[in-house]
Amino acid sequence: MADTQVDEKQAARAERRADKLARQIGSFAKEHGGAEGQVAYLGERGARIALVGEDGAWGNLVAPTHAVALSAVQKSGITVHEDFDGEFAAKVKTGPYEWSRMAGIQLGGPKNS
Repeated sequence: MADTQVDEKQAARAERRADKLARQIGSFAKEHGGAEGQVAYLGERGARIALVGEDGAWGNLVAPTHAVALSAVQKSGITVHEDFDGEFAAKVKTGPYEWSRMAGIQLGGPKNS
């Protein structure tokens, strides 16, 4: 009986986390004219939800598990891609800040600290 209660609590916690992530995804989509995403497994850390808005803005969310991430994107109603490549990746718009951060030490940009 105790194991069942623990499982139910964990399931409820996962459901609440998926709901919260879905709201965050929805807010991002609303702010950026819609959004698409991709879920990537991060190992023990969970899963990353990469988001790309219709305006080219991008962001990431981290879910505690891959299942929670998949539930969140499903609840949010966004289009989910298998891979972050091709036409989907081409939608990302980056500016001078991102380029200097990505280049970082190699080109004398700000250090990634």
